[in-house]
This record gives sequence, C-alpha cells and structure tokens, in this order.
Amino acid sequence: MYQLPELKSIAPDWARCIQNTSNSNTYERITEFLYNEKEPIYPPAEDVFNALKFCSYRQTKVVIIGQDPYHGINQANGMSFSVNEGEPIPPSLKNIFKELADDLKQPVRQNTDLTDWAKQGVLLLNRVLTVRAGHADSHQGIGWEDFTNQIIECLNHHPGSLVFILWGRKAQSLEKLIDETRHTVIKSSHPSPLAAYRGFFGSKPFSKANQVLIDQGIKPIKWT
Repeated sequence: MYQLPELKSIAPDWARCIQNTSNSNTYERITEFLYNEKEPIYPPAEDVFNALKFCSYRQTKVVIIGQDPYHGINQANGMSFSVNEGEPIPPSLKNIFKELADDLKQPVRQNTDLTDWAKQGVLLLNRVLTVRAGHADSHQGIGWEDFTNQIIECLNHHPGSLVFILWGRKAQSLEKLIDETRHTVIKSSHPSPLAAYRGFFGSKPFSKANQVLIDQGIKPIKWT
C-alpha cells in the first residue's frame, strides 16, 4: 500500500506553486492510482517530494529537469538524476559526472546523492515523480505532468532570474512555459548513452550556469 504524504507537508513557500493542483482533483487522482498500484513503487513515498523539501522556492537558482525516477531497487531518492549513495551509478548520471569533470576541469565526482546540489539552490525536478519497479515511464499520464507544470509556471514568476537546464526533448517541451527574457535556458541532448554523444558532451552546462549566476552577483553552485 503506497500512501503519498499530504501536500501540506511540502515546504510552505512551495504552497502557492501547487495551489491549483491541490484545489483540483489531480492530486486525488494520482493518490488513488498509486494506492491501487499492485507492483512496488519508487521512490519511497516519504521521498517523493525531496526535490521540494531540500530546495525551497525562494532558494532556487538553477532548475534541472529529469524524466521520471530510476526504476531499480534503492536507487531513486526523489530528485532528478540523484541516486542513493552506495548504489551503482546509472549510465546517465555517469555521463553527467563525466561532462562535469571535463567542463570544470575537476576530478570525477563520486557521490551519487545530489542532495548537496539541492541545498545550494538546484531544483532537481522530475516530470513524473513516481515509477513502477522495473518499468521506466510507467506512471506517465496519471497526473504528475500537471503537477510539475504548475511548479514550472510558478518558477517562471520567480522574483529572481533562474537558470533552466533542459536535457532531451521531454525536458525541452517545458521551454514554452519559460519566459526567456527573464530566465536563462541551457539545453542539449539527454545524457543517456543513446543521446549523450549527440550534443550533451561538450555542452558545458555547469560552467555556463555558474557564469550566469556570477554575472548576477549570486553565489555559484559548488558542483563537485
């Protein structure tokens, strides 16, 4: 039995962003679907909103959009591309760390848990926040896209000028919700092994994001 936490448990300054969802039947529909799911679900229910828990709305500087959680046991921890420490590194995250090392001329990062990024203001948001064990994209269309659209639209009205990092077509489909006269969009192909050599490697998203922050007088992200 998979029971999502109540929306009011999310950090208070995200409340405005999810108000429309909480006032509609979207969250109720998601909750009912997950409650009736017969297979194990990742991440654990208590971790589903970790992206919002560890990075508040006001604190957000950079937004990295993922697709859906990793579907292997003990991998997903509620933040896009992040994996619980001690678990094998997935291919996409391995490629992210390779580009990070090449971009910043630093040793390859070893810690797969990206909570330190989140606590510095990097919102690691998946389009879909849950997945059936062993089945990628299995919770598409149950309502999470409406939920995360609300978050992106709210971030578009953020008082600061944010950096959106969009890897792959699914993430880039959200570009229409972003006012690029106020915010910076950095995009490339997805870091997955099937796409990384089609524009992800060499795209230097980490140094580009930090340069935007520095130009605004904002403390850059310590990525490594």
